[in-house]
Amino acid sequence: MALNLPLPPHLSARFGTDATGELVVDGSREEFAEASTERLREAVLRRVGEIAASAGRPVQLMVSDEEGDWLLVVHPDGSIGDEEPLPEGAGDEEAAAPVAAAPVAAAPAASAPASAARAAGAGQETPSAPVTLLPRPAPERESFLYVENPRPDRAKQGVRGALARAGIPLAPSAAELRERAELDAVSRHWAGPRTIAIVNGKGGANKTPTTALLAAVFARNGGAGVLAWDNNETRGTLGWRTEQDAHDATVQSLLPATDTLLSAGARTADIGHFVHHQNADKYDVLRSNPTMLATEQRISSEDFDRLHEVATKFYRLVIIDSGNDESAERWLRMIDHTDQLVIATTALGEHAEAGALLLEALMQRDAQSARLARDAVVIVSQSERTGPASDVRRVAAGFEPLARRAVTIPFDPEMHGGRLSFDTLAPRTRRAWLHAAAAVAEGL
Repeated sequence: MALNLPLPPHLSARFGTDATGELVVDGSREEFAEASTERLREAVLRRVGEIAASAGRPVQLMVSDEEGDWLLVVHPDGSIGDEEPLPEGAGDEEAAAPVAAAPVAAAPAASAPASAARAAGAGQETPSAPVTLLPRPAPERESFLYVENPRPDRAKQGVRGALARAGIPLAPSAAELRERAELDAVSRHWAGPRTIAIVNGKGGANKTPTTALLAAVFARNGGAGVLAWDNNETRGTLGWRTEQDAHDATVQSLLPATDTLLSAGARTADIGHFVHHQNADKYDVLRSNPTMLATEQRISSEDFDRLHEVATKFYRLVIIDSGNDESAERWLRMIDHTDQLVIATTALGEHAEAGALLLEALMQRDAQSARLARDAVVIVSQSERTGPASDVRRVAAGFEPLARRAVTIPFDPEMHGGRLSFDTLAPRTRRAWLHAAAAVAEGL
């Protein structure tokens, strides 16, 4: 049924991040809601194709999404064209230039005196000189190995990704390229184990969520071999906020078994008796015992060394939730074993000030601690729904002179109380944690 639309109709579409959007046709607004952002874009583009078919001519569509504003042309047959000019010959393969054969050197002619001597020999035989054949060099050619013929890079996300899958050769946006680079950074494996310490002397500064969610990002992208270790002797809650296996083992259970686990006969799976695997997020948790008094679970420097030796034998990446007592032997020994320091804080003044004072104190402790402080990453989380985002950015900016990087995490109710699970976070929170983990990975 033909639509009574003026020609050409004025069309614009806006896509949200929650699988809802709208199409405006000459001022008339049509709202869309789908199960996914990809289905949303397909529904809107299908509707615009109907409008183009009804108009009997191509129509222009202004698209607005998280990547910006840009124009498309939608034809009556439903095909879609990009208004942005594409490079000529994009994707064409260059014809391989023929390899010229190397010229063959002619045999040297006999010298004139030698010819004359042979002619005047009058039957006298002259012994011929031995002929030495020099090897001819092989003709130059291109190697068959390491011939790069990469496929043209195409967008995979957003509207550009949907159009690329439909056959329109759109390149990735700058935002998609940044995300790809950060995914690559957190997926790498290093030569030898690495230890990350999550620190702040003030309780409630978001150390435990930072430990668990960084572990989830590294394990989900880089594969197994990530341990989150609760090094807290004053009611550490990492075990409460993560999955528990069929056993109830803690650090105190592991300590008497260190000799056995460090022996040549220990098997990789033996560590499973003492840690708790996170099925969805792919990392393991070494719990403390929050039901015991601190005086009953002191760990000496020597004990920590043994525990760390076990951890780095079985895991490629160890992320330690430090606890709050910066004077404890286990806390100070943790710093000695750390490769990358992370200050966890919220936008609250007392949390941020405690983190800053800790960095300044470490600068004075020794050379190793000073290096860690200078190269630290600060992760500032918005702890209150009503707190302005400007507070988080202000705190992050305040740490920039003290640390290597300062990044921010938006408010997310899934981070406040209950079990921590990466899948339950909002998309923008997951993206922020990927950005934070990539900043940490730079120091490993």
